[in-house]
Amino acid sequence: MTDHVAAAVPELQRVQVGLMHVFIMHTSASISINENADPDVPRDLELAFNEIVREDFAWRHTLEGPDDMPAHVKSSMIGSSITIPISSGRLCLGTWQGIYLCEHRNHGGSRKLIVTIQGDEE
Repeated sequence: MTDHVAAAVPELQRVQVGLMHVFIMHTSASISINENADPDVPRDLELAFNEIVREDFAWRHTLEGPDDMPAHVKSSMIGSSITIPISSGRLCLGTWQGIYLCEHRNHGGSRKLIVTIQGDEE
């Protein structure tokens, strides 16, 4: 998601010092920063979260399917927003870091992000 998020805000290139805020407008998905180099990382994260927050738990909120309440719990654990420093028109992410949109439903729909930046331009 990193390149998609950065491309969504072309003004980013003009910001010398600032912050980017990314907010996901959903309760069954989340946004996170994690290692973005090894494709095993997102798979392992999903396996871990599925083990920690199981669908077969005795959930009360089940009207939208067995994956809905676990998705809400995972979303609460990971979070709905991130803030990233900006320097010289670039996101200040570590060498291995990238932005993850974490889908927690088995068949999630389209997702909407709000991306804002603030800072001093060149």
